[in-house]
Amino acid sequence: MTVTAAVLAEICSALPLSGSIYIWAAEAAGPKYARLIGYIVAWWACTAWMTFCASVCQTSANYLLSLLTIYDIPFPGADGLSTSNVKFRAAQWALSEGILALCIALNYLPQKSYSWVFKGSMALMAVDFVLNLTWLPVRVHMTYGFRSAKEVFTSQYNGTGAPAGWNWMLCFLVAAASITGFDASGHISEETKSASTKSARGILTSAFFSGLFAFLTIILFLFCIPPLDVWSEFTAQQPFVQVYHLALGRGGAVFMACLAVVGLMLNTSIAIVASSRLVFAVARDGVLPLSGWVGKVTEDGRPKNAVTVMTIFGALLLCTILPSTVAFTSLVSAAGTPTIAAYALIAFCRLIFTPNEFKNSKFGLGMWAKPFYVVTFVWNCIVFATYISPFYFPVDASGFNYSVVIFGAVTIFGALSWLLTKPEAWLYQGRVQRMKEQAAAEMVDDDKDEQGKV
Repeated sequence: MTVTAAVLAEICSALPLSGSIYIWAAEAAGPKYARLIGYIVAWWACTAWMTFCASVCQTSANYLLSLLTIYDIPFPGADGLSTSNVKFRAAQWALSEGILALCIALNYLPQKSYSWVFKGSMALMAVDFVLNLTWLPVRVHMTYGFRSAKEVFTSQYNGTGAPAGWNWMLCFLVAAASITGFDASGHISEETKSASTKSARGILTSAFFSGLFAFLTIILFLFCIPPLDVWSEFTAQQPFVQVYHLALGRGGAVFMACLAVVGLMLNTSIAIVASSRLVFAVARDGVLPLSGWVGKVTEDGRPKNAVTVMTIFGALLLCTILPSTVAFTSLVSAAGTPTIAAYALIAFCRLIFTPNEFKNSKFGLGMWAKPFYVVTFVWNCIVFATYISPFYFPVDASGFNYSVVIFGAVTIFGALSWLLTKPEAWLYQGRVQRMKEQAAAEMVDDDKDEQGKV
């Protein structure tokens, strides 16, 4: 994913614009296919980011509801803390909606105050990581003991029912999901000073450090999880709450779960910042319903109404929890699929259509450009395949991964928008050219500022 980030950083540095990823895709495709690719990726990106925010709210709710297991509090209904229990789904929905409201509320803070959300998020992630790196393994050693190196690195457990090879491939799903979305800093480029450098650097460093710390965390957790026969008896929707309970005791489990929930809420608020800027950028050119209202900004340049759109969309999406878990789970799966597809498509277009463009990028790949495009395309195609794959075999209606259907529908909507929208209405080349010229002028000003500091 760091190679993918390098490819995106290259084009971000040359085009530091809000909405970023669909503009990058359009420009990477060249003049002939720019509008078609831009429309499709815009639909992909909006679907992915708006869905992601709602899904993380449900994850936070699962952490809190899972605390009932460590207090031995039975949940009403025959199936208890199971998603087959309609009463549990109702509680899960209500709590998720409340968490979404809190995350949205943070986005209405003044910009100076909101900077503390970023700082708080970073601090909580650091504390969480350090505690998992120190406190958890110490307590695991004192309680149920570590898994052996042989178990961690050579043993396999097929809980999916898939063929052995594909069961192994499905491991990439979690690994890739922990890093996907590192392009977020590009979505706020127009609000970032020296964006041609800072936004691009943000993409590259976030992917690298997310991958590094995710790798360390996964290895740590593999050593620290209890035996599989114990794990299989867990009933919580978030099993790590019960892992913490076994290792750290009740108080430690409550503390770590609350730490995770607060961290997730702050991170969701930050994700809403990125996704609302994306919605604003798409509406800015008049293609969305009520785009004139959605595209308005406050005096300090923030798209406040786009945040309101995020509120409405997220709240409605969470309502799909109530009738069926399959519907919401499929929508959650669809959160990552379009983003991965966009990464692959941008690399493909750079390789085929515009391999020699964007020479003004401060993060140019030079002689490594084409190899990086190939690696990015192939890798993200592999990850895409795991995202749309069924997670349990044999496949039936209750376990089918509908993300491929959602992805196909969104792609068709993007293509239809391209067919039915007049060229001058959205992604008009003259307007895009003015945006590029404005970005280039800002890059020159940034260079002058940097030279002045020297």
